[in-house]
Amino acid sequence: MDGSRQTEGSREVTVLTDGAYWGTGLVVPRRRRGKRPLLPVQEADNAEHCKVRARVEHTFARMKNYKILRDCRQRGDGLHHAVQAVARMHDLALTA
Repeated sequence: MDGSRQTEGSREVTVLTDGAYWGTGLVVPRRRRGKRPLLPVQEADNAEHCKVRARVEHTFARMKNYKILRDCRQRGDGLHHAVQAVARMHDLALTA
């Protein structure tokens, strides 16, 4: 199994990251080796990778608009539950 897949409950999810996580087994954008440019297929992969990550980063930015996340200093599952609550409120706002 590829290291970029992680089990969450009964399903596997692919974890996309930025270049800071190189060598961790997660999915990172491709980078040039030496002076060789990336192949067109690799460029297309990077473009798709960036589109997906941008949507996630924008979601995080919107969630930070909620005071509960900006000021959250909880330990354990507290932050996890706060993020889930804010995500649900955001989904409700989008459907209203």
